[in-house]
Amino acid sequence: MSNYPQLKMLINGEWVAEGGDGTMEVINPATEEVLGLMPKASSEQLDAALAAADEGFRVWSAKPAIERFNVLRRASDLIRERKDAIARIITAEMGKPMAQSLGEVASAADVIDFQAEEAKRAGGRMVPPRSAHILSQQVHHIPVGPSVLLTPWNFPVNLPARKLGGALAAGCSVILKPAEDTPATAQLLVETLVDAGVPKGVVNLVYGDPGKVSEHLIASPVTRKVSFTGSTAVGKHLGALAAQGMKRFTPELGGHAPVIVSENADFATAVANCATVKFRNAGQVCVSPTRFLVARSIYDKFVAEFTERVKTIKVGDAGADDTVDMGPLAHARRIPAMDHILGDLGGNRGEILTGGKAIEGRGFFYEPTVVAAPAADSRLMNEEPFGPIAGIVPFDDLEDAVATANSLRYGLAAYAFTTSQDESYYLGKALHAGMVAINHLIVASPETPFGGIGDSGFGSEGGVEGYLGYTDTKFVTVAKSR
Repeated sequence: MSNYPQLKMLINGEWVAEGGDGTMEVINPATEEVLGLMPKASSEQLDAALAAADEGFRVWSAKPAIERFNVLRRASDLIRERKDAIARIITAEMGKPMAQSLGEVASAADVIDFQAEEAKRAGGRMVPPRSAHILSQQVHHIPVGPSVLLTPWNFPVNLPARKLGGALAAGCSVILKPAEDTPATAQLLVETLVDAGVPKGVVNLVYGDPGKVSEHLIASPVTRKVSFTGSTAVGKHLGALAAQGMKRFTPELGGHAPVIVSENADFATAVANCATVKFRNAGQVCVSPTRFLVARSIYDKFVAEFTERVKTIKVGDAGADDTVDMGPLAHARRIPAMDHILGDLGGNRGEILTGGKAIEGRGFFYEPTVVAAPAADSRLMNEEPFGPIAGIVPFDDLEDAVATANSLRYGLAAYAFTTSQDESYYLGKALHAGMVAINHLIVASPETPFGGIGDSGFGSEGGVEGYLGYTDTKFVTVAKSR
């Protein structure tokens, strides 16, 4: 790819092309071609980034909120100006169609805009004293300190933007370690912050082996906050490391989102939304609808129409064909992961109606797959597929559907379709998830909290919560002097 940038790390305001720990190839998942070589940070380079973040925090946290706002607003303007270039790199690095890449870039700019405004708004509050002897009682939100931001490949500009926006607005310095599959996207995002005037040392960007980098950064006494988006297993490990140093930790982890389709649903709206959104980003979305629980009275019709819609999805290299609906899986490891999810089906354990295998040829492509009536104890109904696989099962009683939806330890997102106000109210309360959407499948916006419960993590990004997550609460009370 001729316009793929040379990969560089940013350490204390300097762009560094040489990694002390060697290099790693970055692969286009649609063509399997090498896009570039990613420098891997050595322990010494990680220590340099930590030292820079330590000093950068002292500089940035002392800036008035309006100055932080102005820098972030300039950065969001630059993101919009460079949207086409950033979107092309997203599509090259992880394969999603350009329309989805452009939408992601626009969302990233909106997120940073919102968090910039929070820098001016979220100053704290006054608490009325209970005694005439007390002059004032104030609650302040102060920046927590240098923060380590660990992000995945599936939304390579939006997820870093969520973390960067909240951290920088609050006054924290950061070290961003993006996924090794999508480093250039993160680099282009960081370039907008540098060009917008972020002081040196405030934003640092490092690459490398995930385990080595994350463990080194978390262990440092400089680090005061860790924000991680990724798998539940890795999140538990990193959380344990953070706990050893009593460091703030915000994990946004896996999901296995249920969708309850009531017999009272607007059928056309439900099936159209479900069949489209499920395969967005090849199903590689933590809040992707995956377990479709459909009222038995409409089950056969739903399965038939859902499957026919899925059969029309055009799969291919989105970088070469703008008419592609679904790109590849992000890397070669995802193909055996899909086979594993489907491996215990068959007979009375679930019927694959369409798809079910990798697509031959270059690239990491997998067929959009629909499974009817997967067994309750099947891998598909219990393990997050994180790919283009949908399981559809019937239910007879709405309470039973809710029990099935709530049966896993995941609790990121849950969805439902119904035109009944009573059912809508009941489902909104009964579904155990950090985010619940009824009659649509959108749970993320700049203004709203994004996060889960149970094995899907805790804490939130986005909204005012995305700002407050990078602050400590300080209470100041002042009495009259005698």
